[in-house]
Amino acid sequence: MQNVLISPSILSADFARLGEEIAAIDQAGADMIHIDVMDGHFVPNLTFGPPVIEKLRPCTDKPFDVHLMIAPVDPFITAFAKAGANILTVHPEAGPHLHRTIQAIRAAGMRPGVALNPATPASIVEPVLDDIDLILVMSVNPGFGGQAFIDSQLRKVQQLRAMIDQTGRNIILEIDGGLNAETAPKAIAAGVNAIVAGSAVFKGGASAYANNIRALKPGVKV
Repeated sequence: MQNVLISPSILSADFARLGEEIAAIDQAGADMIHIDVMDGHFVPNLTFGPPVIEKLRPCTDKPFDVHLMIAPVDPFITAFAKAGANILTVHPEAGPHLHRTIQAIRAAGMRPGVALNPATPASIVEPVLDDIDLILVMSVNPGFGGQAFIDSQLRKVQQLRAMIDQTGRNIILEIDGGLNAETAPKAIAAGVNAIVAGSAVFKGGASAYANNIRALKPGVKV
């Protein structure tokens, strides 16, 4: 069975109990913790920044998979590293020099990733494939949870899977947006090996989290 990483998005968690929610999804089998950082400028929403991430860091040993939907990015890289981010994913449109940003993320001790919006082509990552550890395909327009999956992004996943396989590198191919027990298998079949899910994981309360996570895995009966 293909090893698929599950990275629950805390955007769908109970914000009044974030520490408890992270501990609960850790115990339920999450592989990473997905943290969406939004600035109300690059995307039309506001979430949280390094101080909140720093406070959440002691709640789990799982990697913090931090997706920056902010612009500019570079002035904040060090702050996210100090807060405890393990993977820092940025959008090519968020700054003028993607390669320089990726270098700065690596120099700060984090693993760099690149996120592609629905209208951003797969080809944009070609110049930096040797420098990144994760590619995040957005299967919704970023900004809010609970949106419907955009099926056209599966073709982009297939393109990226072929590009990654040619490099021979172990780059995580992740997808985020509208993922559930119905759409996750399609994304996995197209080539992703990491699933970000918010409402599909956090529905039903903590007692349901383990089953919700298992439901996103290929070939697993709940």
